[in-house]
Amino acid sequence: MKSLMTLWIRLASELAGLCSTSTTADCKTVRGRVEHEGVSFLTISLTNFGKEFETALDQGYVARSSFAGFRRKRGLPCFLSGFLERVFDRDSGVLLDLPDVEAVRAVRQLTLIFGKVNLPCSPERVDAAIEGYVECEKSVRVHDAAITAEEWADFDRVSSLLFARSFTVMDRNVYCGLDVPRHGPGATSDKLRGNAKYRQSTWPARLDRYFPAGDYLLPNHRFLDELESVSTLEPEAEIPVKVITVPKTLKTPRIIGVEPTAMQYVQQGLLRVIRDALDRDDFLSSVIGFDDQTPNQRLAREGSLRGDLATLDLSEASDRVSNQHVRHLLRNHGHLHNAVDACRSRKADVPGHGVVRLAKFASMGSALCFPFEAMVFTTLIFMGIEQELKTHLTRRDLYSLKGQVRVYGDDLIVPVDYVQSVIRVLERFGARVNSSKSFWTGQFRESCGREYYAGEDVSLVRVREVFPESREDATEVMSLVSLRNQLYQAGYWQTCKWLDEHIRGVIKYFPVVLPSSPVLGRVSFLGFSTERVHEHLHTPLVRGYKVSAKPPPDVLDGTAALTKCLLMLERRDGSGNSQTDLTGINPGRPGNLDLSTASGNVMHLERSGRPKSVRIKLGWHSAV
Repeated sequence: MKSLMTLWIRLASELAGLCSTSTTADCKTVRGRVEHEGVSFLTISLTNFGKEFETALDQGYVARSSFAGFRRKRGLPCFLSGFLERVFDRDSGVLLDLPDVEAVRAVRQLTLIFGKVNLPCSPERVDAAIEGYVECEKSVRVHDAAITAEEWADFDRVSSLLFARSFTVMDRNVYCGLDVPRHGPGATSDKLRGNAKYRQSTWPARLDRYFPAGDYLLPNHRFLDELESVSTLEPEAEIPVKVITVPKTLKTPRIIGVEPTAMQYVQQGLLRVIRDALDRDDFLSSVIGFDDQTPNQRLAREGSLRGDLATLDLSEASDRVSNQHVRHLLRNHGHLHNAVDACRSRKADVPGHGVVRLAKFASMGSALCFPFEAMVFTTLIFMGIEQELKTHLTRRDLYSLKGQVRVYGDDLIVPVDYVQSVIRVLERFGARVNSSKSFWTGQFRESCGREYYAGEDVSLVRVREVFPESREDATEVMSLVSLRNQLYQAGYWQTCKWLDEHIRGVIKYFPVVLPSSPVLGRVSFLGFSTERVHEHLHTPLVRGYKVSAKPPPDVLDGTAALTKCLLMLERRDGSGNSQTDLTGINPGRPGNLDLSTASGNVMHLERSGRPKSVRIKLGWHSAV
């Protein structure tokens, strides 16, 4: 904790120099409050200050109720007043005509830097998060019951306008068996990890109806006799989703639903079918994002500059998407609807509450959660636009809004002219708009990890881990090196000098390297160091630490190994992306795949799963 406080003081002094002010009193305040309140002042109190600062930017003035817990003098808090007076009038608290963007960036950096540091929440906050999950589930049922038949009819019509053609493609591909299943590296509720997932001993009966175990667990039907060892689970015996908490902020953890192996396996295949169809639609690919956050960030910048686009953030977004929402989306596409419903987990094991039946479509952790929440929110956005325009939209109307609406998970961008109507529709259908992270009235916008004020990037660098005490704290060492390099690239060079000395006290070798180097080193705009040249490749080498993380030993052989190899047959497309070849074969039935293109690399049959530990090893490695 002392290192975190020292970092704050160093950074505050540097930012004060950049903004021609002083932070002597601010540093004294931080020292005193950390001594009395502990690390929660840095992670919670400062973060609340930063969020209220963003709200004041958006509404154009500092409200009297803002910045609770901080002493005020006239219209502004005394804390960080040297920066705040460059943004707001010191007497009235009203936003200046020409606020200092550097001061805006400084206040955000100093107040939000520790907002997402990886520290465990108190048991009381974890219990509160679990209770919130249960209450959210009740809220979903209440909103489902309150939606009228007329509102559902509007939802059905708009969703058909948006997705009917793509759903038809998905429906056909599911019928033809083009949903290639896949196991991921993460945990499952039945505790199967790595290669053990290919030796499933159970298969849900309702899954078997649309995804037969003989087709999805075996290389081909010659091995049908091995199904005798697979137990079919009736609905009442299905393995429920396991609800867990993972670190998010010190204020509240993130709630995750860990899916059963069989469900996640099939969900991954459907995810591929869904994403392919959406990506191939010219309009939908411009509205819904899955991998690339830059369109959202670009639109957020344009919104901060022109004021015509709003950025909205939703609270508990995935948990508030109802199963009824998805049923209405897919109502006219039977094969797709039945497949999605079959691999949807209906029950969750909630700590302290036992097994509960779910009204939500899926918690975060399901492979289908992200695409369906995006499609539901897109539908609700255009319903809100319709209500504001008081007319039914056409395909031509949709294309006229291209480049003004964007959905990436729970980060939404909509035209300011329709924002109030969109919010009403979202909340009518059960979503909850996070007012502290949604902006449309001022010049501040935030979306997908980037923040802008008046067209200027005012994004910050965050501390993700506590500082390491020794070289054995590999994760913390890697995070600290990353923090140092991000601060360097952001221009905080004096703070970096202090960090360099601190890092050298943990790891002896800390050379200058390029960002592409595998070495844990210092990034510099002046180039890189060369301590030796590779004997054969003639590339520059430096002595430094490199991350070493191997998947744990997990030998897979026999029928399960053959199944995995067949599922992993891939081809390279023209862009260099790896994807399963869907040409002229039925990839949903692995026994029909051509083995002639199989790779000879079988390391995945010897090691699999996420590494149990991460180490850093000293050696000679490329500086570039």
